[in-house]
Amino acid sequence: MIRNRRVLLASRPSGWVTEADFRIEEAPLPEPAQGEVLVRNLWLSLDPYMRGRMSDAKSYVKGVELGEVMVGQTAGEVVESRHSTLRVGDKVLTQLGWQLYGTTKEAMRVDERRAPLSAYLGVLGMPGMTAYFGLKEIGQPKAGETVVVSAASGAVGSVVGQLARLWGCRAVGIAGGPAKCEYVRKELGFDACVDYKAGDLGAALKDACPKGVDVYFDNVGGEIFDTLLARMNLHARVVVCGLISEYNATQPYAIRNWRAVLVNRIRLQGMIVFDWKERYGEALGALAGYFGQGRLKYRESVVEGLENAPRGLIALLRGENFGKQLVKLA
Repeated sequence: MIRNRRVLLASRPSGWVTEADFRIEEAPLPEPAQGEVLVRNLWLSLDPYMRGRMSDAKSYVKGVELGEVMVGQTAGEVVESRHSTLRVGDKVLTQLGWQLYGTTKEAMRVDERRAPLSAYLGVLGMPGMTAYFGLKEIGQPKAGETVVVSAASGAVGSVVGQLARLWGCRAVGIAGGPAKCEYVRKELGFDACVDYKAGDLGAALKDACPKGVDVYFDNVGGEIFDTLLARMNLHARVVVCGLISEYNATQPYAIRNWRAVLVNRIRLQGMIVFDWKERYGEALGALAGYFGQGRLKYRESVVEGLENAPRGLIALLRGENFGKQLVKLA
């Protein structure tokens, strides 16, 4: 008899996440109600926002309760349907979280002939859409400007830089280590990439951005964000998308360069992709178009097996992933 396996939140971490903060359990296979489908999850997306959901601090969405299934986007196959339009065998995107099976009324059908199923959790999914709307709507880049993005080899950052280039800008990435920087420059086509682990980030940014920075897409916060503020041009824009350097910190980083915001009239705005939910089709169409033309590349880090999802999330939060972090479930 087929049974479901689920990963539950067992405790709220203080500081760094550990595998002990999760618990794996077996449960009966859920049955779809009228209007629902039963989905067998094939891929699970791991994303930095999950660290925030493990906390009970106030945020833009409710956190995961202790004993609940960890949240996360999944890609899978419909195995039973009581839905009016979804059929058995359809490949779908869902929000079923860290489990092998789940039932839902809300599933988006995707075309596996257009791209591999896993790509709909990365370059053609939420990370790609975050990059698209964050850069286009908040960054508002103009041809000839310099766009800098941190975590440039990651799922969001890699798309930001490629879009910046496609839209006529100079793209500069920030990544950790020579291998990631080489990938960002040679494979993704960025104009430059700065290794923040190499020391003297300020000097390296000055060399990489001789005309200053017009748009900074921030995925990390902390010292890198602080250093970038000192390099921003007049009327520059900062897209605050993530704070991964601080998610596990017990004391927040104290920003020292706030004066640059005043002097250069810098505009900072937070980025949550849900704000553009009504325009997801626009983003997917644009991203899929670039992807189909071979102008949008991606890379994946994959751990296998649901039981290894906690390890994969910890690796992601430590910056050990290379590209989009995924769990292969089947």
